[in-house]
Amino acid sequence: MNQQDLSIKVFKALGNPVRFKIMKFLCDGPKCVCKLNEEFEYSQANLSQHLRVLKDSGLVKSEKVGLEMHYQIYNDKIKDVIYNVEDYVKDFLNDIK
Repeated sequence: MNQQDLSIKVFKALGNPVRFKIMKFLCDGPKCVCKLNEEFEYSQANLSQHLRVLKDSGLVKSEKVGLEMHYQIYNDKIKDVIYNVEDYVKDFLNDIK
């Protein structure tokens, strides 16, 4: 996979509302999958699919801590992307009013 393909994969992963919300939730720090289940109230299978897409696109990584699986943002640079997009949208919405 080349750089452009992976960039497209990242944007596709973030383009899903559930995955975007998961990423925002993980911006606060690592979370065990049980906390993700509490926050998003999706089936374990559905949440696992979303986490797999985020992991496959290089956005999150997982680590087993005791009996729990913890997920965290792979690299803090993606936080800047998320926050910059939110700032852009906020400015854009203010401009079109």
